[in-house]
Amino acid sequence: MNALTPYAAFFMRLAVGGVFLVHGVTKFHRGIPATTAFLHDVGFPFAVVFAIILIAVETIGAACVVLGIFTRFWALCMALEMIVAILAVKLPHGGNIELEGLLFAGAITLVALGDGPLSIAVKLKHSST
Repeated sequence: MNALTPYAAFFMRLAVGGVFLVHGVTKFHRGIPATTAFLHDVGFPFAVVFAIILIAVETIGAACVVLGIFTRFWALCMALEMIVAILAVKLPHGGNIELEGLLFAGAITLVALGDGPLSIAVKLKHSST
């Protein structure tokens, strides 16, 4: 382990959480009906339910990941979202999977690393003791 290892989770949280947050804010501003329409157009079942889940993971979850709160839980949700995006949306429609693949790898890395030392969760744990 080198001196920079403790900061790996921090930079990964910023990268993965930041990308998800940008996409989530866009979906949030477009609204549930627009996200539902997109999911319905690509043949996704239960489009309304999954539109709400997508918006929650990509906004609330992404903000939590950036801050380092419940990182493993939200990163797992993000990894699952990327698996579904690759298998159900990108591959059947001939899309490129570079972004989704990188986000999947980053999310899995965050599941392994957790919050890291530079997170709100660590600060809250230390202040409560």
